[in-house]
Amino acid sequence: MKKFLFNEFDPVSAKQWKQKIQMDLKGADYQKTLLTQTNEGITIKPFYHKDEVKKLLIKETNDPVKICQDFFVSDEKKVNFLAKDALQRGADAVLFEANEPFDIATLLKSISGNVHFKLNFNNADFLRDLINYTSNRTVFVEFDPIGNLAKTGNWFNNQNADFTVGKSMLHWASSTQHVLAIHADLYQNAGANGVQQIAYALSHLNEYLHLYGAELNKKIIEFKVAIGANYFMEIAKLRALRYLFDLVVKEYDLAVTMHLFATPSLRNKTLYDYNVNMLRTTSECMSAMLGGCHTLCNLSYDALYHKKNEFGERIARNQPLILKEESFFKEAGKVAEGTYYIENLTTELAQKALDLLKDIERNGGFLKQLTDGTIQRKIKESAQKEQQQFDHGEKVLVGSNRHPNKKDRMHEELELYPFVKVNKRSTKIVPIIPRRLSESLEQERLAKEKE
Repeated sequence: MKKFLFNEFDPVSAKQWKQKIQMDLKGADYQKTLLTQTNEGITIKPFYHKDEVKKLLIKETNDPVKICQDFFVSDEKKVNFLAKDALQRGADAVLFEANEPFDIATLLKSISGNVHFKLNFNNADFLRDLINYTSNRTVFVEFDPIGNLAKTGNWFNNQNADFTVGKSMLHWASSTQHVLAIHADLYQNAGANGVQQIAYALSHLNEYLHLYGAELNKKIIEFKVAIGANYFMEIAKLRALRYLFDLVVKEYDLAVTMHLFATPSLRNKTLYDYNVNMLRTTSECMSAMLGGCHTLCNLSYDALYHKKNEFGERIARNQPLILKEESFFKEAGKVAEGTYYIENLTTELAQKALDLLKDIERNGGFLKQLTDGTIQRKIKESAQKEQQQFDHGEKVLVGSNRHPNKKDRMHEELELYPFVKVNKRSTKIVPIIPRRLSESLEQERLAKEKE
């Protein structure tokens, strides 16, 4: 018979722990001293106990996460060469982003593995050709007209035409082709808190479930999410999203599956002391894997200001590869399960997100609230709160608002414009604008460099 060491100790209840802590505080207020509030309205306690754990039944992922590398399609032959090189050097999947139709055969020649297409246009003839050409392989086309409306303020063509093309694509697609996506990464990068990100993503999904109904049965929908810096909160965010996805889909009595595509957030990345970005993305990749993502596309440390380059892309690819293969994260799919802290965070996030989701649906749904500006206003309020925390030093980005290197000079390094671009144009709605926390500070420092 096995002997367990901890059987020799008497169990200690949560109440006993709290009494011990209060005694050690010697009169200091327990709540003011040891309890903290997150921007999601969740109270973080100094300890968690099995007496208080709230566990959700979450469908766990079994397959190891796929490491993806992204490419912008300009020269099909060149991009094809780079994609094959990435696949030979450790990537399991590739993502091609394009602003206009391209030569499909040239781009995909000898490309293996999963392929994702992020198309910033809606051309029905091209989409039909793409689906016909890739009918025997696993592809994600990531068609998301509502996401395009949220990001740009306009439909691709118009609401009816966009939704009609989406329905046609669902008919054209084979069982290995997945054509619908929810671009929820926009909400995180624009400053939405964790509860908002989950609720908006699911309300976004609900619009498609209502629109397409049975057309989505036995289909896979890709969720694109951005992973922020709050390590445990981000793990819990993905777990809560996965739990609530199944809950929402169940209401429609449909067999719909989620494919979770994660990438590090842009919001906390910095221009100055840019090497710290590698530390940030490593932590965020860890959160994504432990949260149960299916595909992970890392962000290069110099992506803000450099054009794509071999060194930056290699480092970005190798970070998750080391985690997956050398740190054994490919076998860590259930590590978060049963941990009291993460289980409680997951439950609280899920409950608050579900309450917000119900409120959105009671008030007309996601598309209506997006059209009347409610979603944008709520995200802006959350972003301003976080920005104030950064400006006052409560939220720290090392190398920016804490311990900056005054000798850093970035003016001559800029190959890309690293700030929000303002292009005056006519839009149907106010777009949701991604913005980094350190932008204003960096603009001030760049201006001083030129003096």
